[in-house]
Amino acid sequence: MFSEQSGPQSQPVTMEARTFWLLVVVVLALGSSSSTGQYVGLSANQCAVPAKDRVDCGYPEVTPEQCNNRGCCFDSSIHGVPWCFKPLQEAECTF
Repeated sequence: MFSEQSGPQSQPVTMEARTFWLLVVVVLALGSSSSTGQYVGLSANQCAVPAKDRVDCGYPEVTPEQCNNRGCCFDSSIHGVPWCFKPLQEAECTF
């Protein structure tokens, strides 16, 4: 006796398929994090430095992560100015 099953049958997921989808997720995650305006540990206000007032805080080919590890802002959206630059200091309250 043989019984026929109708409808889709589930196929076991292979290790190659899992690896492929993991790679897709990683690539999408890395691609969605743009290199402009990354302010890890800093407020957007601190990094709102006009291009002409930016004080260089990095070195050639510094990555956003390296820049942020130095306590600096990274914004590569404006060419011809430092992309890794010192943040504005938060206003201090005096009572």
